[in-house]
Amino acid sequence: MIGYVTLGTNDLPRAAAFYDALLGGIGAKRLWEFDRGIAWGVTMEQPSLAVMTPFDGQPATRGNGTMVALVVQTRAQVDALHKKALELGANDEGAAGPRGDSFYGGYFRDLDGNKLNFFCMGAAAAG
Repeated sequence: MIGYVTLGTNDLPRAAAFYDALLGGIGAKRLWEFDRGIAWGVTMEQPSLAVMTPFDGQPATRGNGTMVALVVQTRAQVDALHKKALELGANDEGAAGPRGDSFYGGYFRDLDGNKLNFFCMGAAAAG
């Protein structure tokens, strides 16, 4: 159902460097870009993540209660990507670990304060 998610940024070059380095870890690449934004994904047929400067010209702000969750296949991927986000300057919003029986996730805020997480479900999350 989701085609793409857009996050706001006030510094597109900085955001681009952060997401190029981070999302390459799950096989994502730039699918499209223009002067105000860039989108990353695996294919054009799957959901993507975009970062853009706001169309109205006002400063980008983060939403309270808004979060983007990026699914991966294994706990090891969650651990590695959460660690990579922090190495790239993200703020920790919850260490990678189990949350219940079948969910495993790691939470962070990107360089603009947007909240994201990497997670896996099911058997991959249980072991």
